[in-house]
Amino acid sequence: MVYKKMSGKYLVATDLNFKTEILDSDKVALVDFWAAWCGPCMMLGPVIEELAGDFEGKAVIAKLNVDENPNTAAQYGIRSIPSLLVFKNGQVVDQMLGAMPKNIIAKKIDEHIG
Repeated sequence: MVYKKMSGKYLVATDLNFKTEILDSDKVALVDFWAAWCGPCMMLGPVIEELAGDFEGKAVIAKLNVDENPNTAAQYGIRSIPSLLVFKNGQVVDQMLGAMPKNIIAKKIDEHIG
């Protein structure tokens, strides 16, 4: 069974597909841990969509709803949202808390692609 679900250009990450789509990816992955009730998360949403277009084919850009996927959020100690984690080779290599500007997030992704 395939659990890959794309929304626009970003991946909808879940407890079921996190290992295969994020941890096992041969690309750098940015995961936005968010919730529908979180105002700053909603402000960050369009930025994540833009980044997904900008990095298409170069990095995996994903969003994970912490209310719908509590296991993965707990595994990474997500206590405040939005939280952005950058993964490379299955490991967290960077993280950002709060609604960050697009250029800052893009720079963090670029640092790990090279």
